[in-house]
Amino acid sequence: MSESRFSDYQLKDTTAKMIQLNHFIVPTEIQREVIPLACKGRDIIGISATGTGKTHAFLIPIMELVDTTKNYVQAVITVPTRELAIQLYERSKVMQEADPNLAVRLITGGMEKTRMNESLKVQPHVIIGTPGRIRDLFLQEQTLMLQHVKILVVDEADMTLEFGFLEDIDIVASRMDKALQMMSFSATIPEGLKPFLKKYMTNPATVQVKNDRLFQPNIEHVLIPCRHLSYEEAVLELLPAFQPYVCLIFANTRQQAALTARMLREHNYGVIELHGSLTPRERTKAMKQLMKLDKAYVVASDIAARGIDIDGVSHVISMGFPKELDYYIHRSGRTGRSGKDGICYALYQDSDEAMIKALQKRGISFAHRRYKNGSWQQLSAKNAKKAKPEDPLSAEINKIVKRKKQKVKPGYKAKRKQEVEKLKRKAKRALIQQDIQRQKKERAKAKQIEKRGDRL
Repeated sequence: MSESRFSDYQLKDTTAKMIQLNHFIVPTEIQREVIPLACKGRDIIGISATGTGKTHAFLIPIMELVDTTKNYVQAVITVPTRELAIQLYERSKVMQEADPNLAVRLITGGMEKTRMNESLKVQPHVIIGTPGRIRDLFLQEQTLMLQHVKILVVDEADMTLEFGFLEDIDIVASRMDKALQMMSFSATIPEGLKPFLKKYMTNPATVQVKNDRLFQPNIEHVLIPCRHLSYEEAVLELLPAFQPYVCLIFANTRQQAALTARMLREHNYGVIELHGSLTPRERTKAMKQLMKLDKAYVVASDIAARGIDIDGVSHVISMGFPKELDYYIHRSGRTGRSGKDGICYALYQDSDEAMIKALQKRGISFAHRRYKNGSWQQLSAKNAKKAKPEDPLSAEINKIVKRKKQKVKPGYKAKRKQEVEKLKRKAKRALIQQDIQRQKKERAKAKQIEKRGDRL
């Protein structure tokens, strides 16, 4: 059976043009499954990771189903963060290029509400936005009209639930068209999400794309010891070792991300930073920079970067390890896409040892290296410390301490202590005797040297 192509689908000219402008030829696995079903009006539960093509798995059906001759909102796409909304809106611009009659609006927190209300005097066909702001403009401001919406896409549904935004969507969805077609996309389907999906979906088609990135052989995992350095200093020490197309640096906190970005700029690295401490204006600027990829280094927190698809990541640096194992897997999975090689450097300190062992149990194999003085050094395997030879005294004491007791008699602890003390006294006497012998030899040697001096 030959591989399907987008040209095999019976799509509108405008939809076909949008696909052409994106230079798509062969649909991804999730697109191949979702697009025909969604175009027929089926409810969809899509389970796939970032980078599998899920965005266009719902954008293409929306393009196909929206009637631009009708001037009201027909499709709403919700995402849990501003960054994701901005990225999605930037991608939707190709839809508007393919069909100039198609109107798409971006609605998120951090945007000036007056301007948004003004832009909604003419209702768009498609809304892309965050749940809270959509609810606000729909129910409080009443400038956004959603009662005729026929398609609702909940993107990154697991994150939406995690961030507590599902209630906002529930309230909005309950006031949409009764014949609402809902599509939900996320990496997983948590139990807390299931009642919501059951409430609004009828006989949904579940499409799951397995994520095998964890075990992809083209991603190399390398442990880099920080030693006496902070994570930020270790990053600066590491960066001269390679020339990335895009290097994605993950910090565990927004404060750490901001500090790292500042230090990199001070050392003349071009940096895009993405974390929760940025102002709305700065976050919008960062997303536009990501779309252009005009800088080689991106410093981000897990939450800010979650769900955002950054093209061409050749290197990932993890500044320590996140609290959740899956977050590290998500970090490393940003590279090595489309069959290309990728590498993930994990900077670690002694406190990260438990996380390293847990990831090794999950199947991740780490190389262990260090970059110093302009060259790479291969280090011994993590935690494979050379065993120190045990001195005879310690060996004897351990025999006494670890001795198996057939019958525990009263006073055995005191007796054991006496034996240990006896051994120590014996060892001490031996050391004294050795020292006396050493001193005698030194005195004898000194006398001989003195005699030789007298003869000269």
